Amino acid sequence: MSTSSEALMNLSQADRMLGSAVSALSDPDVPAGHAANAALLIEHLAQQLSRAQLRAAEAVRRTGAHKLDTDSLQAIADGGLEPTPQDVEAAAGRTTVARTHFKKALDLLASWLNVPVSTARDRLAAADSLIAQVTDAGEPARPALPVLAAAFDDPDTDPRLVISAARKIRAADKDLGTGPEAEQTRAELQELSLELIRSQPATARKHISALVAQAVGERRPPEALLSQIGVYPLGIRNGLERFLVKLLPSQGETMHAIFRAVDNPKTMAGNRDALAEQAAALTDDDSAPGWDDESTMPDWAKAGSAADDSADDDPTGDHSAGDHFTDGTGDETPDDDCPSGFDADICPEDDDNECGNRREADREPGTDAEAPSGTPPGAVGGTARTAANDAAVPGPFEDLRPELRHLLGLMAVLQANGPGALAADGHAVITPQIGVLLDYDKMLETGRDFAVSTSGIPIPAGQARAMVCNAGLYPVVLNGKSRILDLGRTQRLFSKSQARAIRAAYRGCAYPGCSMPAHRCELDHLDKWELGGRTDIETSDLYCEIHHIARHCGLFHAVKVKGSRPMVLLPKELDPEQRLQFNTYFFSPSEALRLAEWARQATVLWRAGRLDASIADP
Repeated sequence: MSTSSEALMNLSQADRMLGSAVSALSDPDVPAGHAANAALLIEHLAQQLSRAQLRAAEAVRRTGAHKLDTDSLQAIADGGLEPTPQDVEAAAGRTTVARTHFKKALDLLASWLNVPVSTARDRLAAADSLIAQVTDAGEPARPALPVLAAAFDDPDTDPRLVISAARKIRAADKDLGTGPEAEQTRAELQELSLELIRSQPATARKHISALVAQAVGERRPPEALLSQIGVYPLGIRNGLERFLVKLLPSQGETMHAIFRAVDNPKTMAGNRDALAEQAAALTDDDSAPGWDDESTMPDWAKAGSAADDSADDDPTGDHSAGDHFTDGTGDETPDDDCPSGFDADICPEDDDNECGNRREADREPGTDAEAPSGTPPGAVGGTARTAANDAAVPGPFEDLRPELRHLLGLMAVLQANGPGALAADGHAVITPQIGVLLDYDKMLETGRDFAVSTSGIPIPAGQARAMVCNAGLYPVVLNGKSRILDLGRTQRLFSKSQARAIRAAYRGCAYPGCSMPAHRCELDHLDKWELGGRTDIETSDLYCEIHHIARHCGLFHAVKVKGSRPMVLLPKELDPEQRLQFNTYFFSPSEALRLAEWARQATVLWRAGRLDASIADP
């Protein structure tokens, strides 16, 4: 029996064994430990399966399996999922140059195996990146991403993360361009991605996405970025007005600062009662003027107006052209095709007008395209565009693109209010507070990639310099190990400046993989005050409520390291290798790689007894 025939028999047997094992999990008496162990084994099988799917797709393409003749496909179908050795031998088949059912490997995967076309296309693209490409002549060639390809079959590396990284890097091909510099960038992205996959698997996907985005952004000149930022109206859909906002990273941090303020119930902006009142006002009919409120009526609708007098004084009952008349049913009927409130000259019968285009864009797929009876094309929601709307506005402000004008106007409003300001309705006005962390050593060494916001957004050097000039920004200087250099003093409770520094430096909960941001975490004394401990920044940490309690219950340990932020030591059942770890979820890719390397070095030193560190008491 050939090697491939034996492999098919093994696959068939594995399929049966897996089905039998999974069915056993439905037993109501299955022990909890066995269920957890089964989940572990099945997850490992899922990794193997993702690798096998790419290998199979590449083999189908490489062997020209889509050219199998009818008899060969029938032999495979006859063998089914439980083939005999004779069936396997008969299934070897033969290809033909004549017309077959499938034109290419993608067709066989999609039509014969019922793999969704998008999934089949992704598998073949991943095979190009990680196994082998195919030249125009049909010859195999080296994989497009050789560094990741070398790790694809590594049993200690999750192939799903490798596939995800390959997909993200290949998606940036057009932006990265061609030439030696582009190839060098691709090689660096592969190496950094692989390092993240192996050192930070829990947050690798997030960091790799940011890594690729940062690489693409660095290759784009400022003019290209400025040509695309802005506020883009997308029209109304399902009763909601939609906008697409594109910002520079430095501007995006202002938005994040506002979100942090609103999310924090201890701030005026985040006061839950006030927010509830504002939310209720959006749908509170009693708060809006009534239909009969004369202060909101036009002059012709008010009681005793001249229009009413002239109508009552008409002895003939004649109405001039353009007035409405009743048809005897009690309903008003317009005398033309324009609905009330529209003039005929601004509701043209033209499908190309702006209103018509907007209505067309807002229509949900599959809905009736016809307008309601009596509504002309182009009429939308009681508004219309006139020539006056398009009149040029003099002055330099008009020289900016509309999208950019809208963005600048929005940012000006967000940044114009002083601390403690109140809106006209008495609610707090949000004053965004922006934190930018500067890696002092890296700033001196390279002059690039040294600034990051407290939300983990990398800030280009030029934008960082501009942000430092703005009021309401607090810089925090760190060294390479994220130790705060210029803040900190000892006292019973953490001062506001200490708390701000800790939250800015640590970004979020210290437990590896936790995604709770800093403003929703609690400061933790690693040295208990009642036992003579000091309230010091070096011996403090940040945890969400769940992991704060878990640490004090002894479910994991915080490790105090001299000259560094604290680390985390998980129990052996969660981390058999007993590594010192950081949570890098909120850090930029370069910061995450730096922290992972320091954690690796610290673990080596700790095991050798050469690290000045101690485990904090629960």
